[in-house]
This record gives sequence, structure tokens and C-alpha cells, in this order.
Amino acid sequence: MNYLIRLVSVCLLLLISACDKNDLEPETITMRVAEQYKDCTGVGPQKCLWVKMEDNPTWTLHYSGIEGFAYEEGFEYTLTVKRERVENPPMDGSSIRYILVKVVEKTKK
Repeated sequence: MNYLIRLVSVCLLLLISACDKNDLEPETITMRVAEQYKDCTGVGPQKCLWVKMEDNPTWTLHYSGIEGFAYEEGFEYTLTVKRERVENPPMDGSSIRYILVKVVEKTKK
């Protein structure tokens, strides 16, 4: 009986530790936004922001918007944004939401 209780306890601990809670935790990151939109294709042809995130050194297309950010072409931006997971995203939507915290720099290009 004692052996069974220990075995069940170990199994429960393994299950609990396997749950990664950090993937739902919001984080604040720095993002650079280029001075022009780029052509991209989502559901159809559209214009995307061209961004570089602090954790990725390459420029990438950013399909979803940044809540609270009013982009103006011709300016390069350095932003502080909060990146958080969307719990139940729509089938055709992003599973990550970006929310503007602060415009750190806005430079005319």
C-alpha cells in the first residue's frame, strides 16, 4: 500500500512539473519596426510591418497589429511591447498578441 501511494505521488509530481506555465506568461520585449510596409500574403494579399525582435536578429513579417500603436510610414521605430499568448485564438488569427507599452524612438528615414 505504501509503495502504491509513493508511485501515485511520483506520477502526480511528474505530471504537474510537465505543465509549462511560462508559455502563457506575458513578457516585455523590444521591437524595431522598419520605415515601410512589406507586401505579404495571409488570407489574401496585404501589407505587413517589417520587424526585428530583440530575441531574433533577422527582419520578419509581422502579420498582426500592435495594439495601441499608430504606425506612420517613413519612420523607423523602436518600441517596448508586451507579448502575450491568446488562450483561444481564432483559426485564422495569431496566437500571440502584441500591446504597445512605449515608443522608445521614432526616427525619420
